Amino acid sequence: MSISTVLPSALSTLRTDVTRRTGAAGLAAALAAAADLWLDRVEFRATSRWTALLPATDAAAMLDPGLHDDLGEAQVWLLSWLPQQGTPLHDHGDSAGAFAVVRGTLTERVAAAGRLGDAVRESTDELSGGRVRYFGPHYVHQVTNAGTDAAVSVHVYAPALSRMNTYAVDAGTLVRTGTERAGVDW
Repeated sequence: MSISTVLPSALSTLRTDVTRRTGAAGLAAALAAAADLWLDRVEFRATSRWTALLPATDAAAMLDPGLHDDLGEAQVWLLSWLPQQGTPLHDHGDSAGAFAVVRGTLTERVAAAGRLGDAVRESTDELSGGRVRYFGPHYVHQVTNAGTDAAVSVHVYAPALSRMNTYAVDAGTLVRTGTERAGVDW
């Protein structure tokens, strides 16, 4: 049997009711590639990191209006990082997501809880412009601009952030130190 006889019958059985979904990593990478369309919105603050929501309608218009439904279920944040600015060790609650470094370099520290009494495993990675980091719910990390130049990143979360938990590593154990809630703490 040749491919020419198999392919037409296979194509005739393709589902037409499947909805396209673009993942957080794909959206973050696409928004990073289209940064010239939104970089003029970014601000820098000496006192703390600057963050702003990018409305889904704006993000879809910048990329492809057909992505409006995908972006409607997500949340897009633009962040700027001056040297030495960063986050505490935190997760994103029940949200998965991704972030892309657009300019500069960010240092990511990841803390993974050990299994069955094992100590927390920690790793550090330098993420320069163009790098994308995908993560699932309850991924614990800290992001910092340890360099000398300002950095910019774009973050996509799905579902939208509802809470973020902060952590510390104490005697090899990951300990939750607090919870911030959307609409209350940020």
